[in-house]
Amino acid sequence: MNTSRQLINNPFSSIWKNRDLIIQFAKRDILTRYKGSNLGMIWSFLQPLLMLVVYTFVFSVVFKSKWGETGTSKTEFALILFCGMAAYNIFAEVISRSPNLIKDNANYVKKVIFPLEIMPIYVVISAVFNALISFIILVLGLIIFMDVFHWTIIFLPLVLLPLVLLTIGLSWIFSSLGVYLRDINYLIGILVSALMFLSPIFYSLNSVPEDFRQFFYFNPISYVVEDLRGIFVYGAYPNWTWLLSGTIMGFIIMFIGYYWFMKTKKGFSDVL
Repeated sequence: MNTSRQLINNPFSSIWKNRDLIIQFAKRDILTRYKGSNLGMIWSFLQPLLMLVVYTFVFSVVFKSKWGETGTSKTEFALILFCGMAAYNIFAEVISRSPNLIKDNANYVKKVIFPLEIMPIYVVISAVFNALISFIILVLGLIIFMDVFHWTIIFLPLVLLPLVLLTIGLSWIFSSLGVYLRDINYLIGILVSALMFLSPIFYSLNSVPEDFRQFFYFNPISYVVEDLRGIFVYGAYPNWTWLLSGTIMGFIIMFIGYYWFMKTKKGFSDVL
């Protein structure tokens, strides 16, 4: 019984045990992201704003997309779009970096006492930090342009929890596979790009034909995106059914990813 309990607690005990090291790596990752640039950390605000302008122009002006049956103003369209982008960017940033995560830090592989399993954790923290900046911009935009502020944004940690757990688990798997399968980063790049358009980021889920809508419900990012729009823009409660099932699924994938990583990391030094 004690052995089983130890196995179950392993991911969390490892994270807690190495929390100071994780924070240190996360800070370094955040600070070095724009190191050497003239504007520095200001880019963490400018980058999402500039991408938002580009996507808004392409979809609302060029393609003349509208949100829902009645349509929305370009400003409202941009803010709604921003919710989806912020959630997707957490997943995309971490998963895109995962295949090269261990290879780019090969010097730590030879160090027996270094906990390699913390690397996906600090990358997730860095991605969430950048997303929080986007959410701050979103809140300011809602207040300034739409005169809207909903108290339901307090549910943000709950809404993001399934996505964070899922991302951590997949990052452990892909960072491990990236050591042994050098071409996986190309496949991941294609899948991440495809997922952006297969998630209801640039369009409402209600606009998807009913015959195909069921396939979108297999995409966990769809639920997170919809819930973010609900709590930020519409003042709605999250989908409690999804939060429960999504969190359970996230924990399962996280545990699978952790044990896969711990089992395969023994051969990292031989390959690298």
